[in-house]
Amino acid sequence: MTSPTPSAAEPVARVLVCDDHAVVRAGLRALLSSADGIDVVGEAAGGDEAVVLADRLAPHVVLMDLQLGPGTDGIEATRRITARPGAPRVLVLTTYDTDADVTRALEAGATGYLLKAERPEELFAAIRAAAQGRTALSAPIAGRVVAAMRAPRPTLTARELDILAQLAQGLANREIARALFISEATVKTHLSRIYDKLGVDNRAGAVAAAKEQRLLP
Repeated sequence: MTSPTPSAAEPVARVLVCDDHAVVRAGLRALLSSADGIDVVGEAAGGDEAVVLADRLAPHVVLMDLQLGPGTDGIEATRRITARPGAPRVLVLTTYDTDADVTRALEAGATGYLLKAERPEELFAAIRAAAQGRTALSAPIAGRVVAAMRAPRPTLTARELDILAQLAQGLANREIARALFISEATVKTHLSRIYDKLGVDNRAGAVAAAKEQRLLP
């Protein structure tokens, strides 16, 4: 049975798709073209292109992957897109479901967070919800958000999560400072705060606690 055509009370949601895989973009365009009330107005292969097209095409929703190859990643692209007046909503669509990824995306301004394993109907509903300014989360993500609200976990800032990720790679303070373009003293300050929040007293303990609490992959 064909769904009714959207009325004036249900405007068409204009969507920009951002994914670094051409096959994925083509698949999403084909899938979304089958849904009433959704119009794909453009495709971006990277974060920088997404920022430009979001401004030029004025979509209602940017469907954003997180890992975009070389250049600007999905988190930074989301931050730049949503920082502008009258910005479109950004709906993350990814395979990554760690708490760290979710936290960074939402802090960057994402309206919703979906996993690529979602059923098409759930993706369509999330896009329509995002276009109306409503939050859309995958069921597993929403469950963890609710659980976190009931039993709050340590809240790390985006910068602390960045440092924690570098720490997990075994980098020394000097290497972390170089990678993040900050001073060693700043790294040490952040590490001290990370240790306090996670209730540990060393680097190995911080990494172990972060993985246990799904702050790292």
